[in-house]
Amino acid sequence: MSKPFQRIMVYVDGSEESITAAQYGVCLAKMTGAELYAVYVVNTRALDDLVKTRIFLQEEQEEYRMDLETDSQRYLQHVEKMGEEKRVPVRRVKTSGNVHSEIKKSVKELEIDLLLLGEISHVRSRRDEFYNESERAMRSVPCSVLIVKDPDKVWDLYENLGEADGIS
Repeated sequence: MSKPFQRIMVYVDGSEESITAAQYGVCLAKMTGAELYAVYVVNTRALDDLVKTRIFLQEEQEEYRMDLETDSQRYLQHVEKMGEEKRVPVRRVKTSGNVHSEIKKSVKELEIDLLLLGEISHVRSRRDEFYNESERAMRSVPCSVLIVKDPDKVWDLYENLGEADGIS
């Protein structure tokens, strides 16, 4: 019998919701033997938009981009460490560009079977729904998508993962 999925990808953006999704990804990968990928997208489209609307100067854009690059490494390392604690290898993917397009591209290139996203914030208007990058990715990827909710339950699952076989 084949596994329900071979490759799981979790989108990490530094939010608490994405870290919860990463914890759940570690649990799913551990329980199913699937490969786990963590992807962080440096949103260069948003940076370009900030310069075009004159909210940022060109110099500020580069400084902010460097901050985002640093954040990407920090969050991907954090997810990798979460995996190490539970003996689950995490493959890190850092890319830049338009968030939903880069997620879709990574899903295709890595042949991902399941995309995990943190809980999507409540949509206040149709405009917000259109511009929510996670929402757009969810609708455009060719694989199944799981929206991870209930952080307390996920935390308990993650914390107790592996206790039966002596892993702490």
